[in-house]
Amino acid sequence: MARIALDAGKLIMDIYEGDFDFTKKGDDSPVTLADEKAEALILAALAEADPDLKVIAEEAMAAGQMPEHGARFALVDPLDGTKEFINKNGEFTVNIAIIEHGRPVMGVVYAPALSRLFVAETHNSAWQASAAPGAAVPAERQRLRIRKAPDEGLTAVASKSHRTPETDAFLEKFQVAGLKGAGSSLKFCLIAAGEADLYPRMGRTMEWDTAAGQAVVEAAGGRVLMEDGAPLLYGKRERGYDNPYFIVYGGVSPA
Repeated sequence: MARIALDAGKLIMDIYEGDFDFTKKGDDSPVTLADEKAEALILAALAEADPDLKVIAEEAMAAGQMPEHGARFALVDPLDGTKEFINKNGEFTVNIAIIEHGRPVMGVVYAPALSRLFVAETHNSAWQASAAPGAAVPAERQRLRIRKAPDEGLTAVASKSHRTPETDAFLEKFQVAGLKGAGSSLKFCLIAAGEADLYPRMGRTMEWDTAAGQAVVEAAGGRVLMEDGAPLLYGKRERGYDNPYFIVYGGVSPA
């Protein structure tokens, strides 16, 4: 999957570095040619690698394509952080995840503008590497592991595009010494890399937004829990693959 994400990242960056337009989908969220082309590349590559794998992908879903799937399937967001892409701040990602029995067991998050690649190979093995768009999957890798909560206070991470009063109220329960803004699923990866400790998401997300990042942070020792303390699960077809509110914890105990 890392190879697929790197190739999608190259296609995305070719568009990013030029002039491009965007349109609005039915839910008023933006979509660009990069979203559509990257998704087509990813879907074709996944189908070649595993013809039986069912895939739930963001742009296909927006077009009304919701395939039936069993206990094992893939979730794809070809360009997570389209607003960040449009604003040209670099904080957008390619997200690919494999789900088994409701849990993300493998995942790749790739930020092509930042050349940062995050991979969860199993439920307890994750790594990061520097990788240019379209490059070979790097052999030089750094193991991902959450950090112990710092004595001087936590670093929380929050969305650059979707901050809410509920998020601020939740953070007041913790000793937060600093706040990092980040776009897309990079927020999960900052916690997995030990660069932050806590990420509450009190706003709407879809399963393809979060599955790959959850795979990475959980493989690094973190947790992704709903407000009631239960793990965030996948395959919620009856909800249209919409997520409830959730919190990502590094080395932090839930409030």
